[in-house]
This record gives sequence, C-alpha cells and structure tokens, in this order.
Amino acid sequence: MLKIKTIKSARSVLITLSALFFITVQTISAEENPAINRTLLLENNLELPSNNVNAKVIRVTFPPAFKTPWHTHEGPGPRYVVKGKLKVVEGSKTNTYSAGEVFWESGNLMSVENISEDSSEIIIFELAPIK
Repeated sequence: MLKIKTIKSARSVLITLSALFFITVQTISAEENPAINRTLLLENNLELPSNNVNAKVIRVTFPPAFKTPWHTHEGPGPRYVVKGKLKVVEGSKTNTYSAGEVFWESGNLMSVENISEDSSEIIIFELAPIK
C-alpha cells in the first residue's frame, strides 16, 4: 500500500507542477505581447483646396543654431518634432516645440530656428493641391 500512496502522491505533485508551468507560460506570453497604446497627438479639421491632394512626408534635419529664412510650404499639415527643440514663428505667433511634440502648420509665412545645442529633426506631413 505504501507504493500506491507514493505513486498517487507523485502523480499529484506532477499534475500540480504541470498546472503551475502552464499558468506561468501563459503569464509570460501575455507580457510578451502587450496591447498597443494609441494616443491622439493632434487633430485638426480642414477644408482641402481640391479633391486632388499631394500628400508628402518630409524629414528635415536642422544643424545647431540654424535658422530658416522666412518661407512658406505648399500646404498645411501636422509637424512632428523627432529630436531637439525648435522655435517656430508663424505669422504673429511664436512657439517652442520639443522632441515628441506635434503642431499644426497653416502654410502661412514662417521661420524655424533650432534652439538646441545639437541637431534637431522634424517630420513634415504636407497636404498640397496637385499642380
């Protein structure tokens, strides 16, 4: 009878360890595949000048202390600062944007200055009418 109790005890321990193993594997798997995190950075309603729009994504790198001349872009759109810190003067408004921030550029006359000690980078999403 001692052998039967030992076998039943061993079987119980094996079943318990197997259950713990599968619970641990499922917990690890859930941590390896976390849910995505979706954050709205900018929203702007606009009326497009045409049904035919040329959408561009442009990466611009500014050397330290670089300042653009006054200029315009073909179209408005969101701008995402990837790296550094930029001072943006558009019309009568002056704002400073740092890495991770998004702003809306209207397409009006503007100037941008890199006020970082290192290079700055921006992604321009431009929505312009097809010419």
